Amino acid sequence: MATGDIQQGTLALMVLKTLDVLGPQHGYGIARRIEQISGDQLSLNQGTLYPLLLKLEHEGAIASEWGPSENNRRARFYRLTRAGQKQLRSELENWNHTADIIARFITMNAETNS
Repeated sequence: MATGDIQQGTLALMVLKTLDVLGPQHGYGIARRIEQISGDQLSLNQGTLYPLLLKLEHEGAIASEWGPSENNRRARFYRLTRAGQKQLRSELENWNHTADIIARFITMNAETNS
């Protein structure tokens, strides 16, 4: 499944949660972790991820700084900010609320209509 098949807000939630769990990561590390957690059902490319990282940074949800990667190349590392932690909590609450509503429809049968 390509990331075009999921909503941008959902990908933002995945990025924020990844940074929350793993701490500072460079873009490639974020992409690989999301792909890994999805069981390789999502495929992220730079054209999808980096504009989102810039947007999240512009909004103040993440911050970045340059540092050495695992292979000593210069890479931009992203980290969750306090505002990003607050945004993550809010988005998780919204996601769980929406999932609960959808679950009601999925489990609906003729008996629940009365």
